[in-house]
Formats: sequence, structure tokens, C-alpha cells
Amino acid sequence: MNKREQTVFVLVDVQGKLSEIVHESEKMLTNLRKLIQGLQVLDIPILWLEQYPDGLGPTNEKIARLLEGTTPIPKMTFSAFKTDTFKEQLQLLNRNQVLIAGIETHICVYQTAVDLQLNGYDVQVVEDAVSSRTNENKEVGLRKMAALGVQVTSVEMALYELMERADDPAFKQLLKIIK
Repeated sequence: MNKREQTVFVLVDVQGKLSEIVHESEKMLTNLRKLIQGLQVLDIPILWLEQYPDGLGPTNEKIARLLEGTTPIPKMTFSAFKTDTFKEQLQLLNRNQVLIAGIETHICVYQTAVDLQLNGYDVQVVEDAVSSRTNENKEVGLRKMAALGVQVTSVEMALYELMERADDPAFKQLLKIIK
């Protein structure tokens, strides 16, 4: 069970044209917006990644707009855990629970989640906020992550789990975001 003070969110490579052509892209982008806004209400830190931004382009504007005031971490490795800047920023946060979402499920999300898991982090992939170019690749990525110990969650489940209580001051704000 994720705890607010122990959780960090890792947003993986929701960039350029790819972010608009992955399977059910609009649904994924909508869910990512809800997730990011909800996590911001709950004061959860966000590490924002971009794979080879010169080639793949910047983060999708619908997402980047929500992250103003923060800077994406560029990477060339499929697993962010193999990028020093990411590891340094993650360690500075001193949190051991990771929510992860983005694209592509079977490549960068998968490799990052598994490396985090193997290095002692408690990792949950947000199933309704990840995608790949094909649904088959998304499903393979989710199954393989689960087989390796990464838990699967959803936007609503993650936000409510972090909130814990209906009398939490964030409850009404989150309700507006989720609906």
C-alpha cells in the first residue's frame, strides 16, 4: 500500500507524435492528466522523463502544461535507472515507493520499472495511464512486469490509496479531478 510521504511518480516519455499514435492515446492522455493533477493535490513529487528529445520531440503539450516549473530529465537509455541524473534526483527524494506511467509499456516503462524493483523500490505501474503502439505489446509489458513483482494499479486506485480517508482535505479536490 502506497503512503503519501514515501511515494514518487515517474512519468515516462509521453512525447511527440508517438504520444498521439499509441493504442487508445486519448484515453491514456486523459488518465495521465487526472493522475498528475491528483498527485499534485496530494503533493507527490514527479520525475518527468524524455527519451532522446531531439529525435522524439518534446512531451505532449497536454501533459507538459501541467508540469510547468519543472524540468524533464533527458535520457538515451530505455531504463531511466541507467541514467545518472534520474538516479540522483530519485535518491535525493529519499522515497521508496514508485508509481510509474507513460509510454511505451513494453520498452521504457517496463525496463525502468523492473530496474527500480530490482534495486529495492516498491513499484506500481498505473495500467490505465500506460500504452504502447499496439495493445498486445502493452499487455505483454504489463504481464511481464507483474511476473517480476511490479504491482498493477489504476489512476483512481492509486489516488484513493494515497489519500486513505474521505475526510482528507484533498478529497473534494480529487473528486473533481477524477470525475
